[in-house]
Amino acid sequence: MNVKDHLNSLPKPLVITLGVIILGMVGVIDYLTGPNFSLSILYLIPVLLVSWYAGRLPGIAISVACALTWLVASLLAKKYHEYPVVLYWNDMMELAFFLTVTILITALKSSLQREMVLAKTDYLTKLPNRRCFFEFSEKELGRSLRYRHPLTIIYLDIDNFKTVNDTMGHSAGNDLLCLVAGTLSRNIRSTDMVARLGGDEFALLLPESDAESARNVVRKVMNSLKGALKDDWPVTFSVGMVTYMLPPASVDEMVKKADNLMYAVKLAGKGAVRHEVVEH
Repeated sequence: MNVKDHLNSLPKPLVITLGVIILGMVGVIDYLTGPNFSLSILYLIPVLLVSWYAGRLPGIAISVACALTWLVASLLAKKYHEYPVVLYWNDMMELAFFLTVTILITALKSSLQREMVLAKTDYLTKLPNRRCFFEFSEKELGRSLRYRHPLTIIYLDIDNFKTVNDTMGHSAGNDLLCLVAGTLSRNIRSTDMVARLGGDEFALLLPESDAESARNVVRKVMNSLKGALKDDWPVTFSVGMVTYMLPPASVDEMVKKADNLMYAVKLAGKGAVRHEVVEH
């Protein structure tokens, strides 16, 4: 774990405490160096730390604390007290600068977080997208390899989806995709993932799921889809499912195998599930 990840994992009160400790150290150094050295830039360290990892309100609080510390150090150690207006004006400028940095840095972090979410989210269904699915699968593949746990991938395609778009309109097609996405996401465990890989194709990854538990999941999913769609939609589902008792060499291999099984179902007449268990 790198420093950034370690700081992200720290509780906010601990980050704030760390910021206050750094501020105290900077204030002492500022006092000891006297009027010949400006250490304003060092006050940005606790401001940036707390603003980025603890949020805007703690950032504002530490900014005020930095300005007050700078003022106290100036009053105790520096030699231009004969111009108190200048001293207090400079302190107000320091405060304004720290607050500006806090607002900008928290706005930047918020924007980056939104972009990261959008980059991994399907715009229509709000499910994880292909990129997110592959990243999640890489991690689970590593865990499966380390602990020798089974895992299952399910590849699901909506049969006759083009017919829905052609006869009922693209808006109806979008409604169908959202209905399927919502149904799938409500019928998996918190440790599982469902994603829209593109078009009318979805994938589910079930960590630590052997053949029997995977069959229970797909049975539950198919029954829920049937109940949600009722007779309102002229579609069925072709499903390819692979259970790996030992992990495959790569995520690409895993997805391709499940995809091939799904297409085999389509070629055989659609609307069915084909399950393969890989023992080695």
